[in-house]
This record gives sequence, structure tokens and C-alpha cells, in this order.
Amino acid sequence: MRPPMTQTEWKLAELAEEAGVSPRTVRYYVQRGLLPAPPFRGPDTVYGEEHLIRLKAIRVLQARFLPLDAIQVELQRLSLDELRKLAASEATPTPPAYDGPVVPRIIGDPPVPAPGVVSPKPTVMARYQRWELAPGLELHVSEGADAKVRALAERVRALIEEFQEREKP
Repeated sequence: MRPPMTQTEWKLAELAEEAGVSPRTVRYYVQRGLLPAPPFRGPDTVYGEEHLIRLKAIRVLQARFLPLDAIQVELQRLSLDELRKLAASEATPTPPAYDGPVVPRIIGDPPVPAPGVVSPKPTVMARYQRWELAPGLELHVSEGADAKVRALAERVRALIEEFQEREKP
């Protein structure tokens, strides 16, 4: 286990190593707006504590199977203190013990607390429906998507079904 973080500035490679990602991933997240751009100083460009906290929070949210668009919404919604708590939380959620029927979860549902644990405040996250269009092909549709987007998603689903019908022997 690593010692607690004491450094406050990192070069790109150092930040990536500390967060457990590649430098290319860090650059991509900056490009996508998941991370703020560092102050550019040529070869002396450094990243700060907020960058590391956000990278760790992204890793936790990815472990909860959120797509990057939903992660971006969460990063914008949460304060730095909330991000710090999220980044320090367990990256891989433990599914609760359950003996009842299996009910599919909608991606984006907040994690279910362990039995007997009271969550201090409910987490509001963007919710997505996961549609399996074909083996190996999924479409994630936000519950907040407008009617045009939902109609487009339905049309994509219908086109794939038509294609599959034509391909049957």
C-alpha cells in the first residue's frame, strides 16, 4: 500500500502513475473536459491535487459502470470535498447479499448500501437505461433524454431488429 499523498504538484507521468492511469488517459480526460487543463508552462507543466482527486474519483465511478458522459455530469455536480470523499471510497462496489429474484439495475443507479448501513444523504446520479441491441452491442440512453433523442434510439433499435430478421435463415 502506498503512503499517504504529501506531494501537491506532479509532472504528467508522475500524476498518471499516482492515479493508476496512462499519461495518454490524462490528456484525453483534459480534452473531454473531465479534468481541467493544467496551467501550461511547456516542459515545466504541472498538475495539482484537484487533478489527482478527479482522476481517482473517475476510477471509482468507472468501477460503478458509469459511462464517461455520466461521470462528467457527476464531476461537475460534486464539490471538491465530495470528490475527495468519492476518490477515497472503495473503487469496486461490493454487491449486497440478496436471495430474491434478480432485477436488472439501470446503469447510473446509486450503489446499494450494505444491509443495516444508513446512507447519510442519497446520491443523485444521472440514470441511464442499457439496451442490448445485439450481442456485443449496447446503447445507453439517459432517462433525461428528450423525445427526439429517445425516438432516435428507438429507430436504431428497430433498424437492428429489421436487420436481424433479414439475416435469419
